[in-house]
Amino acid sequence: MRVNSNRVEDNSGSACQETTTTSGQHQEPPPPPPTPPPPTPLPEPPVESIQFQFQVQAPDDEVHHVCLPAKRSTIEKLKSRLCDIFFPDNPLHNFKNQTWTKKFLLALQFLFPVLQWAPKYNLHLLRCDAISGLTIASLAIPQGISYAKLAKLPPIYGLYSSFVPPLLYAVLGSSRHLAVGPVSIASLVMGTMLGEAVSPADQPILYVKLALTATFFAGLFQASLGLLRLGFIIDFLSKATLIGFMAGAAIIVSLQQLKGLLGIEHFTNKMEIIPVLSSVVKHRGEWSWQTILMGFSFLFLLLAARRISARKPKLFWISAAAPLASVILSTIIVFAIKPTTREIQIIGHLPKGVNPPSLKMLDFSGTYLAVAIKTGIVTGILSLTEGIAVGRTFASLNNYQVDGNKEMLAIGLMNMGGSCTSCYVTTGSFSRSAVNYNAGAKSAVSNIIMAGTVLITLMLLMPLFHYTPNVILAAVIITAVVGLINYEAAFQLWKIDKLDFLACLCAFFGVLFISVPMGLAISVGISVFKILLHVTRPNTLILGNIPGTKIYQNIGRYKEALRVPSFLILAVESPIYFANATYLQERILRWIVEEEEGIIANNESALRCVILDMSAVTAIDTSGIDLLQELRMMLQKRSLQMVLVNPSGTVTEKLQESKVLDSFGLQGVYLTIGEAVADISSDWKA
Repeated sequence: MRVNSNRVEDNSGSACQETTTTSGQHQEPPPPPPTPPPPTPLPEPPVESIQFQFQVQAPDDEVHHVCLPAKRSTIEKLKSRLCDIFFPDNPLHNFKNQTWTKKFLLALQFLFPVLQWAPKYNLHLLRCDAISGLTIASLAIPQGISYAKLAKLPPIYGLYSSFVPPLLYAVLGSSRHLAVGPVSIASLVMGTMLGEAVSPADQPILYVKLALTATFFAGLFQASLGLLRLGFIIDFLSKATLIGFMAGAAIIVSLQQLKGLLGIEHFTNKMEIIPVLSSVVKHRGEWSWQTILMGFSFLFLLLAARRISARKPKLFWISAAAPLASVILSTIIVFAIKPTTREIQIIGHLPKGVNPPSLKMLDFSGTYLAVAIKTGIVTGILSLTEGIAVGRTFASLNNYQVDGNKEMLAIGLMNMGGSCTSCYVTTGSFSRSAVNYNAGAKSAVSNIIMAGTVLITLMLLMPLFHYTPNVILAAVIITAVVGLINYEAAFQLWKIDKLDFLACLCAFFGVLFISVPMGLAISVGISVFKILLHVTRPNTLILGNIPGTKIYQNIGRYKEALRVPSFLILAVESPIYFANATYLQERILRWIVEEEEGIIANNESALRCVILDMSAVTAIDTSGIDLLQELRMMLQKRSLQMVLVNPSGTVTEKLQESKVLDSFGLQGVYLTIGEAVADISSDWKA
């Protein structure tokens, strides 16, 4: 009877031995060694002291030594695990083996990325950034005014928010192409959530205080995530749910602009599709044909400019300049014809001057503090998700890397500073960043140029916006948010993953028919549900052998893969945790019952061994260990052998510490499925 070569040794104090191969090829015989003295017989160790490590001998006489991980203390394991969780990018790598002076300079560059590229800056880069900065300023000015109205704030706050935050980001941010300013979704959510608690028309000062306070908490939340390196929290908003959420919010934003496009004075403050459409029909007596004519004419021109730039990227400047050109042209028309307020509504007076300090307006007490905190967290998550996604997109196009946690810290400090200078929530805008990229931006100086242009506007040009019609702002907003409706991505979800498509639809209809905040909550809930579904219901597969090879694959995927007589080979494709242990036990037992029924029906060889391939089991907890022990005992009572194949180092270590490997015995753990089948089959024949 052949000797089983599967055993587990403890090599924690030394490296694994190299693979020893003995082949049938001709080799020069080595000189005969001297005759050793007869070995002294050693007493057999008690069963309790057998230490498992396994070494698998394949049919071609290859002997593989598989060792346990090196022994480490609990503190060392915890330190390693925390480093993997919070510092996967090893941000302190450059600090190693450096002098204290060099470490201090590296720390300054880490905190203020501007110190990395500023010493290398030159006139050529300045020329490129100046062109792109002026280009995005032409887009930022009308969008800033429009988005402030979307947030139910005075229009001037949109320009304030396009001045200070870009300057702060230029110093703190690491993206070269991110164009900072107000964005549509965060503005909509802020206006919706604060508007439900305080009326901006009846209590305008209180509303502004709440908006600035919410911005401070948004920045504090964002900076905390970056400082504590908890950026993975925003990953709970999956791409599929974001596609649905953005599309639903874009439709709601567009429908809200019907108030401006139709010239309606009394309009609902609700954001659901049914109340908005009902309000449009209910107040049809307030429709103004002059407003409708001007609004839809400029909307057509803006959408045409967007279409041209989308089809021919070299003409990006057309869509970038179109909003400002439309504002100027519509202002001239209104100034020339001097319509009544009933015919065409205008912005009116906008104060001149730079951002006034607003630190004293931050309200950290009172009745509405909870509303401000909740609004800040929600808008903070949304703006952070958009800003980091946009920054990473353009970084990948230009072969440089954006540190997500540093970006969170930069955006958070930017919003905290902005809240003290009359700015509301800002982040990187996709539309402005795309224009910035196409215009040839080379660094964050383009944000400084844009801020300088906005400063000139604030100081000198504000009276020129007095006659700007509200309808043109509605047209600018619709043109900007229409790009958030990505039906091609939704169709791709349908083709690739029906569950992702369902999540997209739930988020979309949640925003449309319930509310924007609830739509966001549904999006997060669906994302978490998907994670739980994958964790609690992992895949289990039956593997078969591809004839003529040592490859074992899923028999449902590979038609040529055949079952091995008397063996049931199962694979688990996930960690084994308390959340899925019961399911896996039930599913494995069901596989066994179905296999035995199939054997009886087809009059095949009786099932004698169940092989569990653990190659994809990256982790296991005490519930998972109990599962393996219980399965082994249940199968043993049914005269079935259970074998584990290729457990990972962490899993093997836990199995040994729990003494489970002792119960599996010498023939319980193998390196590969092929070696397990060959070794067990040979024992049966013997």
